[in-house]
Amino acid sequence: MVVGIKDARKLIGISVISCCAVLVCAMFTNFYFDILQIKDMVSGEMAAIFYDAQVSTIKVVCFVSGGCLLVTSVIMLFFYIKHYIDIHKKELGILKALGYSDLKIAKHFWIFGVSVFQGTLAGYCGTFLLMPRFYKLQNKDHYLPEITMHIHPSVFVYFVILPAAAFAVLAIAYAAFKIRRPVLQLIREDIRTSYKIRRSPNSKERDCPFLEELRRSTLKSRKTLVFFIMFASFCFSSMTQMSASMKDLASDMMGMMMLAIGIVLACTTLFMAITTVIGGNTKTIAMMRVFGYSKRECQRAILGCYRPMAYIGFAVGTVYQYALLRLMVDVVFEDMEGIPVYEFDFPVMFISLAAFLVIYEVVMYYYSARIKKISMKEIMLE
Repeated sequence: MVVGIKDARKLIGISVISCCAVLVCAMFTNFYFDILQIKDMVSGEMAAIFYDAQVSTIKVVCFVSGGCLLVTSVIMLFFYIKHYIDIHKKELGILKALGYSDLKIAKHFWIFGVSVFQGTLAGYCGTFLLMPRFYKLQNKDHYLPEITMHIHPSVFVYFVILPAAAFAVLAIAYAAFKIRRPVLQLIREDIRTSYKIRRSPNSKERDCPFLEELRRSTLKSRKTLVFFIMFASFCFSSMTQMSASMKDLASDMMGMMMLAIGIVLACTTLFMAITTVIGGNTKTIAMMRVFGYSKRECQRAILGCYRPMAYIGFAVGTVYQYALLRLMVDVVFEDMEGIPVYEFDFPVMFISLAAFLVIYEVVMYYYSARIKKISMKEIMLE
C-alpha cells in the first residue's frame, strides 16, 4: 500500500473546508427543493417578488460560497499530493523500478478522497441540526405559504457521494501526472523545477543581504502557501464583517453561522500553512541557528515574509464582502420593500482588523517559539 489512512488524516484542512461548504450549500439546496413545491401556491405581486428573491439568494449563496470553497479544496488537494510525492519520491522510484506503472501506483491515492467524504458527511449531518431553525425563520414571512421541510436523498448524492468520488478520481489523475518522472530522477531525489531563477543586473539585487534574499526565495518557492495564508485572512475578513451586517439584512442565525464558518476556516488554513512552512524549513532554520542568527531573525526571514500577504488577503476579503452584499441588496432584493440600503461599515472593519491582528500575531509568536526549539541535532538524526 503506497498511501494509507494515516497519510489521509493530514488532510484535515480539506475535511474542514468540505464540511463548511456542504453545511451551507446542502441546507440552501434542500430549502430550494422545498420552496419549488409551493411555486404554484404563490399569489400576489409582493409574494411573487419575494419568492423570486428567495430563489435568487439561494443560487447566489450556493454558487459564490460553494464555488470559492471548491476551488480552495482542489488547490489544497493538489498541494498535499505534491507534498506527499516529494517526501516519498525515493520509495515511489523504487516501485517504478520494480515494474509498477504510474497508474498502478497512482490508484492508491484514492484514499485522499476519504478526507472529502468525512468533511461532506459531517457537513450534511450538521444541516439537520440547523434546518429546523432555518425553516422556522423563513416561515415567519407572511408573503409565502408555509414551507415544510423534507429530506431529499438527491442532496446527499450531490453533496456527499459525488464530491468524494470526484476528488478520489482527481487525486488519482493528479498523482499519475506528478509521478511521470524518470526512475533515476525519483530515486536520486533530483527534482528539476520548471522555472529558472533570474538574477537582476541591478546592483541592489546583487548585493541583497542574505536574510532579505531568504525572505524572497521563501515566498517564490512556496506560492501555494502564500495562497493559503491569504485565503485564511480573506475568510476571517469577509465572514466576520458579513456576519455583523446580517443583523439588518438577514437573521441572527445566518450571521452567527457565517462568523463561525469564517473563524474555523481561517484558523484551520492558517494553522496548516504555517506548520507546513516550519516543517519545510527546519534544515534552513537549524543551519541559521548554527551560524549565529537569533530566533527573531529566523522568524522574520521564514514567517515574517508572509505578513504582507495576510494583510492583502484581509483587504480583498473586505472588498469581497462589500461587493457581495451590495449585489444582494441592489440586484436580488431590488424590488423588495423595506430592505435597508447597505453602506460600508467602517467601525466593523476596524474591529475585525484589530481582532485579526491579535490572532495573527499570537499565532506568529507561538510558532516563533517553536523555531527556537529546532536544533541541529534533530536534523542530523532524520
